[in-house]
Amino acid sequence: MKTKVGVVSLGCDKNRVDTEVMLANLVDGGYEITADPVDADVIIINTCAFLESARKEAIDTAFEMIRYKKSGKCKKVILTGCLGEKFGEEVYKDLYEVDAVLGTQDYSRIVDIVDETLRGKRNFYHTCDNGITFGSRILTTAPHTAYLKIADGCDNYCTYCLIPYIRGRYRSVPMDKIISHTQELADNGVKELILVAQDTTRYGKNLYGEYKIVELLREISKISQIQWIRILYAYPELLSDELIREIATNDKVVNYVDIPLQHVNNEMLRKMNRRSNGDSILALFDKLSAVNISVRSTFICGFPYETQQTVDEVAQFLTKYKLRNVGFFPYSREEGTAAAKFDTQISDKLKERYVEQLYNVQYGIAQQLNIGEVGKIHKVIIDGIDNTVESVDGNYCYIGRTYFMSPEIDGLVRVSSKQPLQLGNFYDVKITGVIEYDLIGEAVE
Repeated sequence: MKTKVGVVSLGCDKNRVDTEVMLANLVDGGYEITADPVDADVIIINTCAFLESARKEAIDTAFEMIRYKKSGKCKKVILTGCLGEKFGEEVYKDLYEVDAVLGTQDYSRIVDIVDETLRGKRNFYHTCDNGITFGSRILTTAPHTAYLKIADGCDNYCTYCLIPYIRGRYRSVPMDKIISHTQELADNGVKELILVAQDTTRYGKNLYGEYKIVELLREISKISQIQWIRILYAYPELLSDELIREIATNDKVVNYVDIPLQHVNNEMLRKMNRRSNGDSILALFDKLSAVNISVRSTFICGFPYETQQTVDEVAQFLTKYKLRNVGFFPYSREEGTAAAKFDTQISDKLKERYVEQLYNVQYGIAQQLNIGEVGKIHKVIIDGIDNTVESVDGNYCYIGRTYFMSPEIDGLVRVSSKQPLQLGNFYDVKITGVIEYDLIGEAVE
C-alpha cells in the first residue's frame, strides 16, 4: 500500500503553482495524494510569509495539522514555502512538533525529504541556488484553467515588501520551457492560462536583456487549445504601448489586466519606492480606457504618512476611471522592511476607516458597471454547477466567468440554461441581472 501525502497550500497563486509541482513530484516518487488529512500518513503545509497575518495563518495551520498525529494516521508534518525560507531556523527550533522545515529553493527535493523524514530524520533544509520551481504539475484548479508562473523573485524592493528577501532577485523562466509546459497543459485540457509572477511585465529582462512579455504572449497564442490568456501582476511603469496594443488586439489575450497600483499620490508612491508616479498612472489609465481594457488593482491603506487627503485622491481616481475589480488592504508593518522604520505610522483604527471608505466608493462603482452589463451578451467559461440556487422551470444552473473575471478574486456569472452545458466550455450568455459583484445570465441557444 502506498504512503499517502496530504498537502495544504496557503497564500498566493504563485505558491499554488509550487504546490502543484510538488504534488506531481510526489506522485512520480511513488506517493499517493489524498485531500483528507485524516487519511494522510504525511501532511505538507506550503506556507506564505508575506504579512504577519499570513505567518500567523501558517503557524495556526501547522498546529491544526499536528493534531492529526493523534486523531488520524499522520506520522509526519512538513512545513515548506516562504515561512521556511525566511524564518525556517526559528520555526525549526520553536515548532518541534514539525518534522521537517524547508524553503522555496527545496521544492524539487520534496520526495527525498519525505523519504528521509519517514525514516526518522528531523532536519531544516535550506538551499541557496536561486533556481525556479518549474515542471509538470497536478492542477488544483478547475481542469480547464491553470496558472503559469513565468518568473520568480523581485527586483523592485518596495519599502513595505518582504518578497525580495524571501524569493530573491527576479529570475525569468526560459521561453522555450514555458511554451513546452504550456503545450503540456493544453494537451491535458487547459483552455484558460493565467500568467503570474511577482512582476509579469519584467519577464525576460534578466535572460535576454530586454522585456519579452509581448513575444511570450504571441508564442503562447500559437497553441491552438489555449483560448484565453490573462495577465496578473503587471507593473504600471512597464505596461508599454506595445503590450497594451497586444492585449487590445490579440484575440486570445482577454481585455483584462491586473495592475497592483498600491497608491496614486506622488509622495506616497515615492515613500513606497514605487517606480511610477501619479501623472504616469493617469496617462496609463487614459490609454487603457481608450481601448476598453478592464483593470483589477490593489491599494494599500494607511501606509506611513497617509492622510485623509491622500485617501481622497485614491477615491477620486477610482471614480474617474471606474475600475471594475479592486482590493484594499490595511498596511502591515513588517520587520525587515524600510517602511517599518518610518516615523509616522498610522493607527490600526484609522487604517480600517480608510479601507472601509474606499470599499464603499468601489462598491458603488462596481454596481454601476455591473448594471451596465444587463442586456449584453458575453462569452463565458463554465467553471462548475451552481448549488446555491434552486432550478427554475427545470433549467440547469451553472457558475462561470467572463473576460473581466479572474477565478476566486473577482465576481462570477450565474448562468441558467435550458440545455445541459459542458464544464470548461465557452458559451454566449445574455446578462439579465446583478447580485452584488456577480452577474446573472441565460445561455443563448
